[in-house]
Amino acid sequence: MRAAPILALLLLLPACREEVAEAPPPVAMTDAALSHFCQMNIAEHGGPKGQIHLEGMPGPLFFAQVRDLVAYLKSPERDARVTAVYVSDMGRAASWALPGENNWTDANAAFFVVDAGVAGGMGAPEIVPFAARDGAEAFVAQYGGEIHSLDDIPDHAAIGPVDLDSVLEHPS
Repeated sequence: MRAAPILALLLLLPACREEVAEAPPPVAMTDAALSHFCQMNIAEHGGPKGQIHLEGMPGPLFFAQVRDLVAYLKSPERDARVTAVYVSDMGRAASWALPGENNWTDANAAFFVVDAGVAGGMGAPEIVPFAARDGAEAFVAQYGGEIHSLDDIPDHAAIGPVDLDSVLEHPS
């Protein structure tokens, strides 16, 4: 007789599990996409871009620089649940000035070059994403820096004062 209540509880367990929603796909960057922090049109600025999808929001937050995206993710004041994060794959970008409208890659699987001394779309030092490690390694060979995963990007690369004298205008 004791098995019946235990069996009933076991049958209810799957109903108690939190449903994990499928990550939304990336959204193409258009001329109407505005950067979350500055509300400027991101298509007018070179360098890699980012987008963050939040639970309950109909569209992503766009970022004119990956540095800004990382700062947002590191912010202790953010309270919405992140459902997906995408960044420009600079290995597939036509150029620094034309980072691409649909060459997004999952930020959690990307390789990020930090401290390369290159300026992003808003002029601050940029964190440069690549879908493939060899793309990141080639960038480091040309511009310097270190390769990190999203979770391992040091705070100084995204948060804190910016030394504009230490960055190039943009990579060629």
